[in-house]
Order: sequence, then structure tokens, then C-alpha cells
Amino acid sequence: MTPGAQTSFLPHTDTKPVGAADFYFAINATFRFVLNKLGPDGLRQYWTDLGARYFAPVTARWKSGGLTAVAEYWRAFFAAEPGAEVEVHQSPNEVTLDVKVCPAIKHLRANGREIVPCFCEHCHVIGNAMAAPAGLTVRVEGGNGSCRQRFTRC
Repeated sequence: MTPGAQTSFLPHTDTKPVGAADFYFAINATFRFVLNKLGPDGLRQYWTDLGARYFAPVTARWKSGGLTAVAEYWRAFFAAEPGAEVEVHQSPNEVTLDVKVCPAIKHLRANGREIVPCFCEHCHVIGNAMAAPAGLTVRVEGGNGSCRQRFTRC
């Protein structure tokens, strides 16, 4: 699959084959702002809304395409993430993301940024908000720069 074709699995259009890593600064700062203003529950609600609303087109594709659509999305997503070292595996019963190097954590650390302590939690909360309407669930093991995420049917 060509890089241009991969972007069709993402909920946005971008003319660059790989995103700008400095966006991770904005994500981290946004999480910190919401956490400071609304507390942990408010931040989790922000992530839930992001997963349910912004990613609704992805969820619709997962609902119609099943685990194959999940694997396609994550392959395209991480192909566009600068510095990501992620393997996406699909079996009949699950899609597993082996995140060997989280691009966000790597970039934030390399630039001396203080990472919001609950930063990694967003993958679980947003992932479940995306997955649930498609009849899926996600389990995340690890964090702090590397993890394993497993998407399975409920």
C-alpha cells in the first residue's frame, strides 16, 4: 500500500506522509490544562468525548469492517507518527499493537518536557470510547514509553 492510500484509513486528510512531532507538545499541554481545570474525572471525560466524537468515522469503519479495519487504521496511524516503532498484529480474535517506542513519549523526553503523569491513560480511555460502539474493547498493558494494546470483540 502506498503512503497516500494509507491516509484513507485516518479520520483526517494530511498532505504530509508523516506528522510533525511538535504536535506532541500541544497534546501534553492540553492534557495538563484540562487536568488542572477539570481534574482527573474531567480529563477522562475529555478523552471519552474525543474518542466518541472526533473518532466517530473510525468507529463506524471498525463497526462495518471488524478487526481488519482496526488493524488497517492502526497501521496507517503509526505510519504517520514520527518516531513510532510499533508492530500491528491481527489474528482472527484480536488486533495487538506492540508499541516498542511510543512516539509521543520519546519526543517529549528528548525535548526535556515534563510529561503529564497520567499521559498514557489516554490510549486506554480514547481506545475504549472508539471501540465500544463497534462491539470491541481494548486492554492496555505497560506504558511509560512502550505498551501492548489488545483490541478484541466484547
